[in-house]
Amino acid sequence: MQGLHLTADLHQCQCENAWLEDAARLGECCIAVVQSAGLQAVNHLFHTFPSTTHGPGGVTATVLLAESHLCVHTWPEQRAVTLDVYVCNFGADHSAKAYALMDALVTQFKPTHAEHHQLRRGNPCYPSRP
Repeated sequence: MQGLHLTADLHQCQCENAWLEDAARLGECCIAVVQSAGLQAVNHLFHTFPSTTHGPGGVTATVLLAESHLCVHTWPEQRAVTLDVYVCNFGADHSAKAYALMDALVTQFKPTHAEHHQLRRGNPCYPSRP
């Protein structure tokens, strides 16, 4: 069991509202960036939550990858997003692809502030990101 788990908390996102509120649009983007990063989507679920007194409902987008998963959660009323990318590195090192996927999503949301974390899971036998 070896893998890389990346997370990011994005604040004050300057993207169009649709990226925070429209499950179908966000889902299409997720599938596209997964493919662009060289990872393989095997299933997905995109869900828009109902509006509340605080504002429009957010979105949860989950893409099941052959290599593991991508999850995106949005809070339009706070202009905030959380990202979760996990890749298993059994048989091949997918770390560079995970970083590329994370970078593409962060760029899409245009946060003014982002907190990034990474966790190397299992026996880390691959190099750290420069």
